[in-house]
Amino acid sequence: MKAMSPFGAVSSCSRLCSGVWLLKPGMQKMSSFSLHTAARCAARDYYEVLVLGGGTGGIAMSARMKRRVGAENMAVVEPSKTHYYQPLWTLVGGGAKQLAASARPMGSVIPKGVEWIKSQVTALDPDKNCVWLENDIKVSYKYLIIALGISLHYEKIKGLPEGFNHPKIGSNYSVQTVEKTWRALQDFKEGNAIFTFPNTPVKCAGAPQKIMYLSDAYLRKTGKRSKANIMFNTSLGVIFGVKKYADALLEVIKDRNLTVNYKRNLIEVRADKHEAVFENLDKPGVTEVHQYEMLHVTPPMGPPAVLVNSPVSDEGGWVDVDKETLQHKKYPNVFGIGDCTNLPTSKTAAAYDGYTSCPLVTGYNKVILAEFDYNAQPLETFPIDQSKERATMYHMKADMMPLLYWNALLKGYWGGPAPVRKLMHLGLKSKP
Repeated sequence: MKAMSPFGAVSSCSRLCSGVWLLKPGMQKMSSFSLHTAARCAARDYYEVLVLGGGTGGIAMSARMKRRVGAENMAVVEPSKTHYYQPLWTLVGGGAKQLAASARPMGSVIPKGVEWIKSQVTALDPDKNCVWLENDIKVSYKYLIIALGISLHYEKIKGLPEGFNHPKIGSNYSVQTVEKTWRALQDFKEGNAIFTFPNTPVKCAGAPQKIMYLSDAYLRKTGKRSKANIMFNTSLGVIFGVKKYADALLEVIKDRNLTVNYKRNLIEVRADKHEAVFENLDKPGVTEVHQYEMLHVTPPMGPPAVLVNSPVSDEGGWVDVDKETLQHKKYPNVFGIGDCTNLPTSKTAAAYDGYTSCPLVTGYNKVILAEFDYNAQPLETFPIDQSKERATMYHMKADMMPLLYWNALLKGYWGGPAPVRKLMHLGLKSKP
């Protein structure tokens, strides 16, 4: 039987299952296996808890674990100077928010007192309880939390990323290209507006179509909609993986005269000619070329290079963890969190305990709040039909969630909507 670690004891009692929502209140109920601050101070080459990654999962877990082991016994490995609240980029690409509002200096979000190692992880050696950083620096640990996220691969599309130097093309998935989306939308005159979804796992799987709905709304507002043919070319066979919300989205698509082409995967961009080439996944070898006036690219994605062929990863390159505890299946002192893991849930910060949230922006004042479980069944927080477009849900995404993110989630004080959902349901049951 696998030895129970302090993390495992805590995790198993609260059924932790994904992303930063690992930080649910149950995590606070520490047992006799609780971590304790080591008597000695952590040296530069050893930490009681080492966190790889300064994204949402890494920072939120650092804040929680700081209170368990002490800041002096922890470190976060992260080369980036800036931390971004990426869910805001949908609205940045649609002109509803400024890019600067999504950014904070990395040093301001790493918990006070926790050492920030400004370096890149180059290798993991879990058999020796250590990792290797740039310049052949070795760092050992007692417990390791892997929160390295997911990597973007624009280069897997012929003609990219250099194609972004041309007009009429953007992508909400990169800080370098998100503002190009808004510029392309503003400059739209007449023709095809094409939005893509790749043939790989992606983070925030709703985002590729959210910008389509915002673009439709903008073109209607500016009187250009009659001159636009809006197309969503997706490698998937459905518009959304949960039927309740898929049905609602298909109604939106029908009402707004949007075109959806299934099983179409973007393989080349000829930016100088404003042409996008798609493969038909149902007909191998068959391609289609579309002229575009605006193109939004969702890039192919995959595990970070350091995790490919790593001892901690499965055959696909994802950190191989138990879906109930986030504990590694082979190494009991290693844990994974968020998009870099092989958890059977959506790759998004808004996922935990088998639960996933996806605020589907369908206009500048409209959101369908999709919430569902591992089995793609609705798991809603509010006592209303969340498949309906609502202004209240839009303001929750655009205005409330950023505040919660910066001031509560990253600081380890908030673990998601589960308590709210439970209270709502208890309230309903108590009514006469």
